[in-house]
Amino acid sequence: EDAREKQPAEGGGSLPGAPVPSLDARAVGLPAEPPQTRTPSRDAEADFYCVKWITWKGERTPVIMQSENGPCPLLAIMNILFLQWKASRVKLPPQKEVITAEELMAHLGDCILSTQPREPSEGLQLNFQQNINDTMTVLPKLSTGLDVNVRFTGVSDFEYTPECIVFDLLNIPLYHGWLVDPQSPEVMQAVGKLSYNQLVEKIITCKQASDSSLVSEGLVAEQFLESTASQLTYHGLCELTTTVREGELSVFFRNNHFSTMIKHKGHLYLLVTDQGFLQEERVVWESLHNVDGDSCFCDTDFHLSHTPGKEGATAAPLDHRLQQRQVDQDYMIALSLQQQQGQDLSVLSDLELAHQLQQEEYHHHHHHHQQQQQQQQRQQQVPVQGRAQLGSRPAGERRQRQKPDLDCTLL
Repeated sequence: EDAREKQPAEGGGSLPGAPVPSLDARAVGLPAEPPQTRTPSRDAEADFYCVKWITWKGERTPVIMQSENGPCPLLAIMNILFLQWKASRVKLPPQKEVITAEELMAHLGDCILSTQPREPSEGLQLNFQQNINDTMTVLPKLSTGLDVNVRFTGVSDFEYTPECIVFDLLNIPLYHGWLVDPQSPEVMQAVGKLSYNQLVEKIITCKQASDSSLVSEGLVAEQFLESTASQLTYHGLCELTTTVREGELSVFFRNNHFSTMIKHKGHLYLLVTDQGFLQEERVVWESLHNVDGDSCFCDTDFHLSHTPGKEGATAAPLDHRLQQRQVDQDYMIALSLQQQQGQDLSVLSDLELAHQLQQEEYHHHHHHHQQQQQQQQRQQQVPVQGRAQLGSRPAGERRQRQKPDLDCTLL
């Protein structure tokens, strides 16, 4: 097996399939399993990555696709540099279809060196040189995985490790969404300001304690890790939406994976880099709007795209309209909530808020579906020449009726 498959690639992840957290090598700072010998064929396969060309802000822009067990930290960072090429000056030849890890590293090294301070201050130069030395030590890890240890107190809270210097030098924000809901004081008490590794240690220690209160606290912490194994909570998603700036490109860490993330019109999207979508021109971004993994694909302009599925091609126009309407409703509700934040939201937990939003979305969708059925029944009962006029009136009525629903969101 590939050594990267054996060792935990990025660190600080959840424990899938293990109901009881165990103290692994990373939790106590011990070295991971020694690297195993890899066959030349696997090495050669892992060294090449396909390039997908998209139109981004009017320019043909490369996106490096992820092969199985590919170096997602390196790809997430490089894709940001390619997407913001006007600032990073990183470009590829337009005919480029495949790129090697060495080429990516060379481009990354050039970007890091270009961050040298312009001021001739001796202190700044020495600090920059030290940062460069630290970065050169970390760079090889980008192709195998970074040791990232999250804290559950904020979306940009990580235990500082040398690996973080890469993001700092390139001015690339690093986020996660694994937060404790402040409306759960018992969990807040159990987790506190601990990092993931520290929390795992605490759980093991508490389970062996003779004090029943410590045992109980350890169980609460363990339950938190089990119930949030997806490493994204409702509170974390709300905080991400609030914290990430509009149009900001960043790296999002979840489930031991690094993704390129952007915020567009108040919504979060992840860059689609799975190699299976290499030929799908209209699949560029994937929405990040809930914790259950239910998402939709969008093109480079963030318009919903339809990919062949169970419904077939005939369902595409209807699905597109319904999904676009849903996104518009989500956006309006998000704006309404953002305006009232600090008032009514203080009395709701994020879980309650998420459930409430889901109920509102269900009612909107159900109401729209009923109207479509009524419209189809009426169309079957009138001559063909009258259908266009009849079909236009309910659409206008739907818009009039939906408006007060959005204005009167229950919080």
